[in-house]
Amino acid sequence: MSALLVAALGLGAGAVAAPSAVAAQPAAGAPAFGATASALDGFRLADITAGDGVVLKADVFTPPAGTPGADAQGRYPVVVQPASWGQNDLEYVAQGHRFAAAGYVVVTYTVRGFWGSGGEVDVAGPKDVADISTVIDWALAHTPADPDRVGMVGLSLGGGLTLLGAAFDARIKAVASLSGWADLTDALYSGQTRHTQAATRLATIEGLTGRKSPEFATALDDLFADRDLPEVVKWANVRSPATYLDRINAHGTAVYLANGWSDSFFNPGQMTDFYRKLTVPKRLELRPGDHASQEFTGLLGFSNDTWDGARAWLDHYLKGAGGSRTGVDLEVRPTGAHEAYPDWSSVGSRTEQLSFGETSTVRGDRSSGASGGVVLLSGLVDQWLHQPPTALVPLLDRDAAAVRQAGPYRQGLPVRGAVRVRTTVTASAPQGTAVAYLYDTDAFGVGRLIAHAPQSWSGRPAGQPFPLDVTLFPTAYDLPAGHRLTLVLGTHDELYGGETPKGSTVTFGPAEVSLPVR
Repeated sequence: MSALLVAALGLGAGAVAAPSAVAAQPAAGAPAFGATASALDGFRLADITAGDGVVLKADVFTPPAGTPGADAQGRYPVVVQPASWGQNDLEYVAQGHRFAAAGYVVVTYTVRGFWGSGGEVDVAGPKDVADISTVIDWALAHTPADPDRVGMVGLSLGGGLTLLGAAFDARIKAVASLSGWADLTDALYSGQTRHTQAATRLATIEGLTGRKSPEFATALDDLFADRDLPEVVKWANVRSPATYLDRINAHGTAVYLANGWSDSFFNPGQMTDFYRKLTVPKRLELRPGDHASQEFTGLLGFSNDTWDGARAWLDHYLKGAGGSRTGVDLEVRPTGAHEAYPDWSSVGSRTEQLSFGETSTVRGDRSSGASGGVVLLSGLVDQWLHQPPTALVPLLDRDAAAVRQAGPYRQGLPVRGAVRVRTTVTASAPQGTAVAYLYDTDAFGVGRLIAHAPQSWSGRPAGQPFPLDVTLFPTAYDLPAGHRLTLVLGTHDELYGGETPKGSTVTFGPAEVSLPVR
């Protein structure tokens, strides 16, 4: 698969090699931590054998002789990098070289089930977590790595694994999770709504470069078929760093988190919740962009704010260098301004209320023209062109969505955090899905999406009103002076597997919108 295709799929880039049709197997009589490969200027390929016999393909960078940072015994801090979803260990070659030049031993490995590594895709399950400790053991045995200065950096799947590593291996002193996740259940099923378009894209990429485990295949099948969802949730919870937050806090691991405002897979809401509950040294950076899009240029070897921030974090906690700060750093949409806060609770310093008194009845599961965008594409466009998903508000189908508009804000409005919508729903069916959108609407009726989120319900008596709360995905957005806020409530979005039956009706009553502002 070409680097261009990988970039289009949104999971990083770099030099890649063809996957083996047959899972790699350890050589007969190979030691538990055997390594094979050639070395060239501090770079070599390696095979690392896991406890169950699965061979993980890896590459290793060792600092050049005389590089500052070694202890009295000549040992350097070590960085372990699990490859991202669908990628192999060569993904991080450019960053590995930079880390090594800065005085780190770097071990990058292809996660089991992908490309040349053996086994089946475990999706950050117990086998993947055990592999992290295996790789650390191997690094300590086969490189000049300091056991007291162990760190992890990872992108996408690798980002989630770094947080799980912090939970399950106390040797890890600092981690940097880039476009990772804290709650896999939230990624697949936030708002009790199936994120089917994102899951389809993940399954497609895995099908090109990996080998599904039976557990993963069952979870995907059940998610798409809308069955046994409690079992899917149980499967995902095991793979969620948030499940093990107490372990991370007990270990005291320093945690760096960097994500995009429009991440198609791991919305920023789960990361802000996770960040708030951490009691360790921590930093959260949120920027415009989609999954792995902020980190992409760093994979090509260019200077990159996210990768530079991750390295500064490890420099501070593994080498004692200064220059890295805890707290929250936000890049504001669409202006690009940066704001620093001591913690997440300081981001939205006050709340403004917006009330709409209208009642609207819409037809179920019908597109109105409002949309959360397209997986892996819309966030890129917002990042590069400052153009989020757009709708012509006057042309939105009022038979398919309730549309409410506020008056113009003469001085604009700095929205910071998660907008909350409360309304009353009366539906002709016991189950359904509402998708709430908040638009920045100009004088010409062009609406630019500020934030959105789905929320489903079930078991409600038909024809009986009930309250519905929708928490939109958090953002930092400056509404320009003279623009309006538009709230749209619909029942259909291609991003999600909605529950509203076709032919049913949904009545949205008056709505209250809570706006966190700076």
